[in-house]
Amino acid sequence: MNAPDVVDVVALGESMVTFLPTRAGRLADVPSFDRAIGGAESNVACGLAAAGHAVRWVSRVGSDGFGDHLVETVGGHGVDVSAVGRDSSRPTGVYFRTAGDRATDAHEVAYYRAGSAASAMSVENVDLASVRAARVLHLSGITAALSEGCLALLHALMAPGEDRPLVSFDVNHRAGLWRDAEGPRVLLELARGADIVFVGEDEAEEAWGVSGGPSAIRAALPEPGVLVVKQGGVGATAFVSAAGRWGLVAPRGGAAHRHGPALLESDTGPQIRAAAPSPDPKTGGTPPTGVSDAGPSPRPAQSAGGRAARRASGPAENGTPSARAGGTHPRPAPEPGTFVPALHVDVVATTGAGDAFAAGFLSATLRGLPLNIRLRHGHLHAAAALTTPGDLATPPTRDTTDRLAAVSDDAWGTLRLGPGWTQAGTAPEEVRTP
Repeated sequence: MNAPDVVDVVALGESMVTFLPTRAGRLADVPSFDRAIGGAESNVACGLAAAGHAVRWVSRVGSDGFGDHLVETVGGHGVDVSAVGRDSSRPTGVYFRTAGDRATDAHEVAYYRAGSAASAMSVENVDLASVRAARVLHLSGITAALSEGCLALLHALMAPGEDRPLVSFDVNHRAGLWRDAEGPRVLLELARGADIVFVGEDEAEEAWGVSGGPSAIRAALPEPGVLVVKQGGVGATAFVSAAGRWGLVAPRGGAAHRHGPALLESDTGPQIRAAAPSPDPKTGGTPPTGVSDAGPSPRPAQSAGGRAARRASGPAENGTPSARAGGTHPRPAPEPGTFVPALHVDVVATTGAGDAFAAGFLSATLRGLPLNIRLRHGHLHAAAALTTPGDLATPPTRDTTDRLAAVSDDAWGTLRLGPGWTQAGTAPEEVRTP
């Protein structure tokens, strides 16, 4: 059997067929639905493929029409689906949701995923060689919550070894999916074993009891080479450790390490190290809060990188990690982070925005772009998801993303993006509003 081709990113996880209401109202009152697809990892895979990367999605679906639709739709986005398995005894998962935003009390979601084909993924029935043949392996906490077999699969894939690629992990805490109270502990353990971690400020408090802003989260989670804290409508803060400054180099000698530092070479030159903290525009020094401001001061805006933040908080002076995130791990003082504010977005729906943010950030990481530009790419991809009703949005083209990500800090602060902006093909000044 021939070894699978090495791709830029493999994303492993469940995708479902989504039914979106044709009008607003309770699920009990909506007469008809439009069919779409949704899944954290497949959303990331499609976003990365649209950005020009070679991507493989690995999962399992039922031997049914919904499974056919999922495989055909994800494959239609340019994603390699050759390693998606079929299960003749289990169905493809589906879910229904209302048109209202998830942040409102009126929002309803009805999942029909228990016993799905993807929930039965295991070390025995997944093509592990195809999963590991990647520069980056993207996983999420949703998969860990589906079953004991899925959790064991993640542990096997994240174990140290010569065939382990660099691991990207989106915490994606979903309390309702876990079978017991162990979910937060499991997610923290998985995050500590990953190389790049995405976590929302709100979910870090909900799952681990960590309050006090991004620096407190970094203090509780110092292990990942790159930690991205999504702060909802405020923005996002990224921390890069000394090991992470060299980019996609797996710290435990995995597949990414074997490829060497050239993994993060840009399109036009050698590898770019993570951006150093930006100097304070008034004093010329680093902002005293421990988070460098890579753009204008944050201000309330619609979320462009995850769930809506419950507060516009930065690193709190007195914030300390809760004992729930404690343990025997050392807690060195966190390195300064790089902050980029969120964009102003006319939000249609927030579903899928966190996945889109991860896709944008990983795309810029694979290209070796500076850290603040990686965060801007994340915000721009998230803005595409926020301005469409479904889970999976068409991201901006690479040219558009590069152009908007390169604008000045002042111009970034004045951008306002609404529905249809990714198809507008306009220059930066044309998408601004007074």
